[in-house]
Amino acid sequence: MISTSVSSFRKDIKKYLNDVSNNFETLIVSRGKEEGIVVISLSEYNALCATQHELSSKNNLKRLDDALEKMHKGLSFSKDLIEK
Repeated sequence: MISTSVSSFRKDIKKYLNDVSNNFETLIVSRGKEEGIVVISLSEYNALCATQHELSSKNNLKRLDDALEKMHKGLSFSKDLIEK
């Protein structure tokens, strides 16, 4: 995680955005007395949205919890994918 001020962000915006994009960094831009801003890459944002969607349904959450419990108990299995 990187943290910077608004003035520093303005001065080196390209460098900061490249760090976020290329290095999977999260950037916190502090704004003094106002609430700070978080900058993340689009791929990170999409992953967070997908995770939030998966966890938003009680049925999905139970299914995921059950699968994790089976995995931790050594009761999981793997299958080879069939290519067409």
